[in-house]
Amino acid sequence: MAIWNRARECCEREERAQEQWEHLQITLNRAYKNVPFYRNRLQSRAIAPPRVESLTDLRRIPFTARHDFSDQYPYGLFAVPLRDIVRIHTAPGTSLNPTVSGYTRSDLRMWREIAATGLAACGVGADDIMQIILDPGLANWGRDYKDGAEELGASVIPLNALHLKKQLMVLRDYKISVLITTPTSAVELLELLYAINLNPNALALRVLILVGEPLAAEVRRQLEDELHVSCWCHYGLSEIPGPAVAFECEQHRGLHLQEDHFLAEILTDSGEAIENGEPGELILTTLTTRAFPLIRFRTGDRARIISEPCACGRTLKRIEWLPERADGMLVFRGVKLHDEQILAHVEHVLGTVPRSWRIRLEKEGARRELVLSLAMDERLFSDEIKELEQVVWRLESELLQELGIPVAVRLQERLE
Repeated sequence: MAIWNRARECCEREERAQEQWEHLQITLNRAYKNVPFYRNRLQSRAIAPPRVESLTDLRRIPFTARHDFSDQYPYGLFAVPLRDIVRIHTAPGTSLNPTVSGYTRSDLRMWREIAATGLAACGVGADDIMQIILDPGLANWGRDYKDGAEELGASVIPLNALHLKKQLMVLRDYKISVLITTPTSAVELLELLYAINLNPNALALRVLILVGEPLAAEVRRQLEDELHVSCWCHYGLSEIPGPAVAFECEQHRGLHLQEDHFLAEILTDSGEAIENGEPGELILTTLTTRAFPLIRFRTGDRARIISEPCACGRTLKRIEWLPERADGMLVFRGVKLHDEQILAHVEHVLGTVPRSWRIRLEKEGARRELVLSLAMDERLFSDEIKELEQVVWRLESELLQELGIPVAVRLQERLE
């Protein structure tokens, strides 16, 4: 029986690899024909889509990076006419321009299937009531998860703007059994639960799906032990665009990549291929996306391929999602941020960037806060406290509006 299973796994992998290359050809041809950005890049390397027949050939194609989204704003990367687009999403970009992605009807069906697959692996079904707590910067994920859960017959309380105390009230009163949120927000929710003397046994929660950030083992243990739930990790990207690109199975040993829809590479910082399970940067190529194909996208996430078969029986490739990043970006509540992006908004509001500034995550217990500190100089100086308060308010409002997450702004005489 074991020999037959290994043979079947081998056969499934060969069939999947063949299907991947067929979908890759379709994707490359569509991008080459309809997206000047990709056509010019392929032509610069004298690459014609029909000649990409192996992973070695694919590696000749230049990477797609986050700054390319800003350069091609708003619709430069769309591969179908706007009349075929039925939904448009935006996410924070690397400059003042957001990332704009679009969906055709078939794309929406695909993402519904992707989200449903990831949720079903966590045991979500028709008897569940699911709540989604994500910051506005991940609003598109909330919609995709809602569609995926409804596909499984679950009841859904969609993403909303309630503050955390109200979210906890909903969690308790509506007898939520499945919660989707980020690890940071989950820990904050747990702290609030104890702060208001609410016993975790009063909740009906059984499944906690954590997204947006790598899940540390100690955080998983804390949440499972104190909330009496099972924790599951999903990997996704706002740019790809969507959640549950990879998901945990019941073994909780790595995340299964949805290989029917994505082709993954692991590369060194210098762009060399890694195939022996060593860590490197995760590069993703979409295979089934029609409106917004991405070819060799540099995720900035570090991961490694797990080569051993999974005891769950799935033959999908597994990755270990690592906490370090390859691009130096900051991740807060699942939203990726770059220094230049934040400073662009500072300049937009103030008309200048102070000579000294600092952006960092600060911790107080388990609570995390994203803080932007600006040194006072003659361009910001004012004797009027109200004027300085107005500066802080304008900056915090702009950053929340544009990034979709709260940023605390502090004006200081000097930064150490």
